[in-house]
Amino acid sequence: MRRVAAALVHYPVLDRQGAVVTTAITNLDLHDIARSVHTYGLEALYVVHPVAAQRELASKVKEHWTAGSGARRIPDRTPALSGLEIVETLDAAIAALGPGTEVWTTSANPRGASLTHAQGRERLASEGSPVLIVFGTGWGLAEAVTLRAQAHLEPILSQRPDGYNHLSVRAAAAILFDRLLGVR
Repeated sequence: MRRVAAALVHYPVLDRQGAVVTTAITNLDLHDIARSVHTYGLEALYVVHPVAAQRELASKVKEHWTAGSGARRIPDRTPALSGLEIVETLDAAIAALGPGTEVWTTSANPRGASLTHAQGRERLASEGSPVLIVFGTGWGLAEAVTLRAQAHLEPILSQRPDGYNHLSVRAAAAILFDRLLGVR
């Protein structure tokens, strides 16, 4: 089995109009995705943000739940939030995971998908380089990120007749982790 981690990228990502922007860190994303990462056995959740004040905010959230009053009140959160790593760039997350790390991107858009969930599951079950599964905030990852990927995972598709497909990144991450790493 390969080593696997996830990255939640706040820059470079897109806004509604397709412009490259930086999004704000949300407390709920940190909690929910970290808990999913821990549940499915990923090594870490790298939170990627270029703004020092935002990284400091994420660090304070982590500290509260791993060593502060949150850890004493609800100790079940400590293991999950301990896997939270706050970094300035995607390159820092890749370097932390190690040499040869493969970048797999995610998107709600089916264009450019090169790897089905079943194929991803097979690859993760085999020996190989570490894998960093990269999620974008806002309206998705900027091309600067997707062009670096060795694989683009297929989207989680809607069963609705109108095709509505706008999951939160928290929900999409949990579903994707289950499809790739869940017990069968």
